[in-house]
Amino acid sequence: MNVQTKVPVISIVGRSKSGKTTLIEKLIPELARRGYRVGTIKHHAHPDFTIDYEGTDSWRHAQAGSAQVILAAPDKIASIRRLDQELTVGQIINTMVVDCDLVLTDGYRRAALPKIEVVRAARSFEALCDPHELLAVVTDVDGRDFQVPRLPLDDIAAIAAFIEQAVIQAHRSAEPLDE
Repeated sequence: MNVQTKVPVISIVGRSKSGKTTLIEKLIPELARRGYRVGTIKHHAHPDFTIDYEGTDSWRHAQAGSAQVILAAPDKIASIRRLDQELTVGQIINTMVVDCDLVLTDGYRRAALPKIEVVRAARSFEALCDPHELLAVVTDVDGRDFQVPRLPLDDIAAIAAFIEQAVIQAHRSAEPLDE
């Protein structure tokens, strides 16, 4: 049922403005402190977005019809690739994770990936996902039984420890993928 990936992955899901991106921003340095290289994927539901700007050389390459434009600098690399159809999150993960120990996705609520849902009292008291879809809920909502482990919204160390145990260690003990 779960998407098969070369590295462990967890989707951080929740309602719009629930704090998904903020949680990921806080988890990345905590997981890095624990020795993990973390990659991220932000799901963008609208087609034809751009991260490049008119007039730059890479924009000009794309406008000329390049199937893939890679912008390389000494400290980072970015890639823009034209697609005939949307890739699955598994396909994206398996092509991007050259140097990552873990991938966190921001979104992909409907994908068959392990999920942690952010439920903030300021947005809603209810989870979007069914309990069988979730590993845990990160929340500031008191007194609600989500039927999965509940992690405090403000305890990043506890959330990172949970991810280490439930996702990273579980992935390492699973059968390796055929290359």
